Amino acid sequence: MTSGQPAPAADAVDALPTADFFGFESLLSQQEQRKLGELREFLAAEIAPYATEWWNNAEFPAHILPKLAALELSAPAQRGYSHLFAGLVIAEMTRVDTSIATFFLVHHDLFVESLYGFGSEEQKTRLLDDAANLRTTGAFALTEPEHGSDVAGGMETRARRVSGAAGDYWVLNGAKRWIGNGTFCDYMLVWARDEADGAIRGFIVDAALPGVKRSRIEHKIALRTVQNADIVFRDVRVAEADRFAGIGSFEDTNELLRGSRIMVAWQAVGQQLAAFDVARQHAVERQQFGRPLAKFQLIQQQLVTMLGNAVASMGMMVRIAQLQQDGSADMAQVALAKSYTSARMRETVAMGRSLLGGNGIVTDYRMAKIFADAEAIYTYEGSFEINTLIVGRAVTGVSAIV
Repeated sequence: MTSGQPAPAADAVDALPTADFFGFESLLSQQEQRKLGELREFLAAEIAPYATEWWNNAEFPAHILPKLAALELSAPAQRGYSHLFAGLVIAEMTRVDTSIATFFLVHHDLFVESLYGFGSEEQKTRLLDDAANLRTTGAFALTEPEHGSDVAGGMETRARRVSGAAGDYWVLNGAKRWIGNGTFCDYMLVWARDEADGAIRGFIVDAALPGVKRSRIEHKIALRTVQNADIVFRDVRVAEADRFAGIGSFEDTNELLRGSRIMVAWQAVGQQLAAFDVARQHAVERQQFGRPLAKFQLIQQQLVTMLGNAVASMGMMVRIAQLQQDGSADMAQVALAKSYTSARMRETVAMGRSLLGGNGIVTDYRMAKIFADAEAIYTYEGSFEINTLIVGRAVTGVSAIV
């Protein structure tokens, strides 16, 4: 057992070093640091006290959207912030509630960024302001019931162009699955294969159109606040004006997928920050054998391992943000970041859950929620295995995916 100075009192934990042990946040501008502080205040007041209840009840808190919009953090890079700041926004949101961070990521980093990147000027004028300010919400409908990792080549949702007296339109038929925000969104970006030439097209689909059927995916053990949906399209008519003119093939989506994969890797960082926060608090406060858990060598070793994982993951993501800033982050680098950080996250949250003992399996103590949500991050935006194979292909020149 360790000896020496007594463990700090519970009310002194806030004075201890943070999980950002190497001070990466100091790389932000003063303005960005202030804005991150503003976000933390919002999360502490509006999200932290209620997040577990929302998660337990599988309910999405739509009432917070106006307050979230008031932070003016939609697509931060489009507002002149650095990519590092944008990543830390997602990490901080995840640190408090992974589900809210996932909503934010799907809406802003996929739907809104798609409008910026591929929308026509008319589409931007019509849709962007409301979406950026959360007066409308969006989803990104790519994954299908039978196609996840192989959706690029296996996509079954079809689009057929029709010319009529009232102008051209498209008819969509197919199904999508695991669509975040899908149960309540106003619009969804739907990816479909053109029946004429087999090319992948993107469409802005009003969720209220006839032929769109949405149902919530039930019985999840992770991201329970997020409303994932099964969506079926039966002869849905979409105007030519709502086709993404900037999308001509699946390759055109890679920029979006690369960006969202980066943000999910930042979520893996945020999960580790959360796990460390909760585990350290517990170790300092919890008394066993007449002393705080923090006085035991094995507990300190676990905390230090958790901290090391978090710092290493954050350091990798800081470098990815720098590469983004230069416009040089490639998919293999991003895939390594996603696979590495999610693996370290899984180890970190498992240590945190173990450290809390029996309290680690009930959501009252937060760690169970952190532990469960990590499984979703480990899987989406490319599973650990697929991202590993992307990197393997880059370093060997040989693909083991197919």
